[in-house]
Formats: sequence, structure tokens, C-alpha cells
Amino acid sequence: MKNKWTICSIGAGRMGRGIAHAFAYAGFPVQLVDLKAREKDATRALEEQAFGEIRSNLAVLAALGMFSESQIEHVLARISFVPAERIAEELPKADFVFEGVPERIDAKREAFSATVPHLRDDVVIASTTSTILSTELAKHVDHPERFLNAHWLNPAFLIPLVELSPHAGTDERTVKRLYDLLRGIGKVPVRCAAEPGYIIPRFQTLIMLEAARMIEQGTATAEDIDKATRFGFGIRYAGMGVVEFIDFGGNDTLYNASNYLADSLQADRYRPPEIVSTLMKEGRNGLRDGRGFYDWAGRDIDRYRHDVMQRLVNLLRLQDCLPVPADDEVDQ
Repeated sequence: MKNKWTICSIGAGRMGRGIAHAFAYAGFPVQLVDLKAREKDATRALEEQAFGEIRSNLAVLAALGMFSESQIEHVLARISFVPAERIAEELPKADFVFEGVPERIDAKREAFSATVPHLRDDVVIASTTSTILSTELAKHVDHPERFLNAHWLNPAFLIPLVELSPHAGTDERTVKRLYDLLRGIGKVPVRCAAEPGYIIPRFQTLIMLEAARMIEQGTATAEDIDKATRFGFGIRYAGMGVVEFIDFGGNDTLYNASNYLADSLQADRYRPPEIVSTLMKEGRNGLRDGRGFYDWAGRDIDRYRHDVMQRLVNLLRLQDCLPVPADDEVDQ
């Protein structure tokens, strides 16, 4: 990978700063662009605020042992603050552009109108929106074949996942270029269709609403729900993906449990989707059947189970909650 590509982060708010941090940390020159015309003092204040936040985040990471504190200024030196009046001068240097302005279609449209005319035709353009579909935003970009959504999770400089959501007209070479760029800085890109909620927001919304519902119903306190999330749900699904876990435990278990909850709670949101019922009828219940959502044929199952256990042990160790064996010197 060419490691001197110039990255342009449009919008100097939290997401724009996080993306600038991520790429500068990885060694890339970065343009942090402010689209709003301001008085000089206001521009200077915003620049100082942006660099102050990035510096502060870098200092925390250095204190946690991620890198030497002496490198902080080197990372910051890779970031150039670009005020609105210098857009025409600076943006032709960009190779990849990430738009991160507020989540309003008018703000996105204005951002593209102000920046796209100054970009080269070979530049990959990605919106970091968490709500507006790429099919809608592509209408506001010249050469829409080079456009897609790239949804980062906050804090963007630390969370590995980036959800890539191309539209029907996105060139596959564009997707690959962005995928490879993100992989090159240690991110974990995944691909999903241009549908509301991507992957993580759809999960998050359901989980957060169900947590609030349980508090409302008196099922559990906020504190106990959070403990259950951190030490049960979170560890389990960091060690195994959700679909992997279905196959590991058995699709039939999910089928029966979801129908029980739907009946007991009188809530159709727990009814299994057709794909779960179909797999149940076909006897494709996962690991023990050799097929489920994944094909397990030919896998070394003993080795796989060992790997799963290793992942969980590593996570428990990080949380400082590994089970402690009894001391042999016990009272008689």
C-alpha cells in the first residue's frame, strides 16, 4: 500500500477529529477541513480546540502504554487544519475523502457541493453517516461510482470496526480501495447493504430499548443490567460473533427460546424470522449437525472449540475476572 496517500476529513467535529487521529497515527498526512466561513479568531479557536482534543486523546493512549508520549507531536504534525477559504487550494491533494458533517441531508448536500468540485476524479469519497443511506447521498456526488458510506464507531481512533455500505452504482474497485486502506491502518471493515441501521446500529437500538424496557418493567436495575452486559453479553459476543454463537449453541435452541419469549412476554418482536424456522425444518441447526448458517463440514471441531475457549479466556483475563481455582491448602 502506498503509505503517503493524503486523507481528507471533512468536518472538524468529533468524528472528523477521530478519523484524522486514526490516519495520522498510522502515518498518513491528513487534511482536517472546516467548511464554515469564520472570522480569523473563531477559526483559530476551532483549530486549537480540535488539536487540543486530539492531543488529549493521544496522551491518554500513551499513558495506557500504546506508544511513547514523545511521538504525540509527530502524529499531530501529520494533520493540517484547512479552513473554508483554503478548500480550493488544498483538496486537489486528497486521495481519500471522509465526510463527517452533522446528520442532516441538507448539511451533507452542502458539504459535497463545497468540496466535490475541487477533488480529482479518481478520489474515493465516503460519508460517515450512521443514518442516511448511500443511495440517497450518491445523488449529490459527481461520479457516484466512487462513492459509498463508511460508518465508523466512536471513538473512531480506537474502535476497529468500519461498516462499508455501497450503493448499486458504486464501482467494486472503489469498495476494494477503501477496504484495503482501512485494513492497512488496522481497522476491521465489513460490508452491508444500503439499508437503515447498517449492522451495529440495528443491534444497538434493539439492545438499548430492551434495557430501558426492563428497567421500566422492574425486571432489573440499571446497575445489574450493565453488569450483565459487561460480564455476560459483552464478553460472550466479543469471543464469538452472534451468528457463530447461534451455530455453536444450536439454531433449534434459538427457535424454541424465541418462541417461548414471544408467548410469555406477548411480544412478537421475539418471534423468529423465517430463516431460523427454515433451518430448523431442514435440520441445519449448526455445529452438531455439520451445517447451519455456516458450513462446518471438514472443520477440526476440537481445534475450533479450543480456539473459542482461548478467546474467552483472553477476554476474561483482560476484564480481570478469570475463575480462580481453589487452594490445595484447604481447611479440613
